[in-house]
Amino acid sequence: MYQELTPAGENAVAELAGRYGVSTAAVRTMLDAVNAGRGTMAQFNVPELGGGGQWMRGGMTMVGNMFDHGLKARVDGLCRDLSELLANQQVYPPAQSSSGFGSSWWPSDLGSPSSSGGQNGSQYAYFPGSRRLAVLANGRLSIYDTLDHSIGGVQQQQGGGPGSLEFTSQYGTFTAASLPLVDPSQSAQGPSRTPEQAPAPSPAPSNFQPRPSAVSEPGSPGGMNIDEVTSAIESLASLHNKGILTDDEFFTKKAELLKRI
Repeated sequence: MYQELTPAGENAVAELAGRYGVSTAAVRTMLDAVNAGRGTMAQFNVPELGGGGQWMRGGMTMVGNMFDHGLKARVDGLCRDLSELLANQQVYPPAQSSSGFGSSWWPSDLGSPSSSGGQNGSQYAYFPGSRRLAVLANGRLSIYDTLDHSIGGVQQQQGGGPGSLEFTSQYGTFTAASLPLVDPSQSAQGPSRTPEQAPAPSPAPSNFQPRPSAVSEPGSPGGMNIDEVTSAIESLASLHNKGILTDDEFFTKKAELLKRI
């Protein structure tokens, strides 16, 4: 029994079947296998593709006849295309939620989502125009900035409970928790500021502070006793050793202090 597909998913399956010269049933089986592997791997048993085998994105491809390199290339190409399809299109229709929250639980300023649904006590709604993802789990609403993700699929984490939805984009599978959280009151005010866009912090103040008791301002009346000068030079030496004062600054100030004895 195959999972139900959206019209776009049906069209894509038919196109891939023609491109790779296999039946739509074979492509449907491979599609479900790649989806179960979260777009990065698949375990399958398709007679048209050599029987049992495995595929891993960026890794090795195993087919029934390990010496049939043409078949390996065909399986690898089909799985890669199916992975891209899952990342960029809504292939499976959103699961219907029975939680009773209704169809407009998200903030009204987000508008209408391109896709929405729910699984196991969680609901989601995706708004590509404003780059927002709304998730309702355990009665708590969270709004996320989707950055440059183009979400094309959603699934429940294996063994996960409420709130354990996983999403698929051109970058693979990820959870909502990996996205920047947005204040619901500012949900539709544009993309969140990323860390590299944040303003640079103000430079910290210099650690060097003059010691009034040890160093007098130039031109101040009176001289300094040798203990005061020694203490001041020791303080300057400490700052010099820490790299706060350059060699020139240290020796210039030291000479000035010695003249005040």
